[in-house]
Amino acid sequence: MIWIEGKIVSDALVEEYFACQLSACKGACCWEGDSGAPLEEAELAVLEAIYEQVKPFLSPAGISAIEQQGKYVQSEDDGSYGTPLINGGPCAYMVLGTDGVAQCGLERAYRAGATDFQKPISCHLYPVRVSHNPETGFEALNYHQWDICSAACRRGEAEKILLYQFVREALVRKYGQEFYEALEGAVQYRQREKLSEEAKD
Repeated sequence: MIWIEGKIVSDALVEEYFACQLSACKGACCWEGDSGAPLEEAELAVLEAIYEQVKPFLSPAGISAIEQQGKYVQSEDDGSYGTPLINGGPCAYMVLGTDGVAQCGLERAYRAGATDFQKPISCHLYPVRVSHNPETGFEALNYHQWDICSAACRRGEAEKILLYQFVREALVRKYGQEFYEALEGAVQYRQREKLSEEAKD
């Protein structure tokens, strides 16, 4: 583990290779699973505020789900918030492109200049998941491994892209440039130490 500014970064983030391969998975993380994308509390008001601007970029089924359930839903298990689902399946903010690849309606609106909200940070960070311990104040960054991402693992290894490098933009968005630079420095230090140990052997 690497500790930076009260964040506990799993070794997997700096040791495992990963780079999304949408042509293989078709964005299945947007429709697989039994819950929507996790949302931070600050994002709830944002979704409420931008809905009318985002609505033209959503599917009819997504609009129906959102207008029936709300812009977000709360889990009965732990009280956390997430995006609503369409009939227990795809995220309500998901749309399918003509190529069959899932697209985020929120991101489509952002790229079109309709809003300044890119997408939920949990989606931007995926497959990194963040958990928060309210008692200690620490946050843990872990790798959510899923078989639907096997092609992403192969691509990352082929192109030598480590997971933390793949989610660089999202990490900077959530924690700032200084956090990312500190993480990168810690990784480089570990790599030098490893090479030093190997040289001794």
